[in-house]
Amino acid sequence: MVEYKIRPLQPLREFLQRLLRYAAFGIAIIGFSLGIGMAGYHYINDLSWLDSLLNASMILTGMGPVDPMKNDSAKYFASFYALFSGVVFLSTVAVFLTPIVHRFLHKHHLADEANDKLKKK
Repeated sequence: MVEYKIRPLQPLREFLQRLLRYAAFGIAIIGFSLGIGMAGYHYINDLSWLDSLLNASMILTGMGPVDPMKNDSAKYFASFYALFSGVVFLSTVAVFLTPIVHRFLHKHHLADEANDKLKKK
């Protein structure tokens, strides 16, 4: 549950629980994306599961492929997986930072409201 404008800041314990939920969701996104890459490299490029994991991990982190692509299908897959991985990386960073940024903005919004009330008196 997130705080709305008029609600007080969440207690630290609830915030940390929310942070853990978002982190778990981000890790699930990364795991799912890694699974797609591993399956693609294993079945399309005929790599072992370990080599598929290595290639998918390297692409997902932006480092680049390790093994050469053996056929045109593998090259197409690697191209689309690289584009997909870029979007996944940015989305996962957004998921991880969402609760932190939200709390920061909410805290400053509450501080602004308190200042406005003091000025009106």
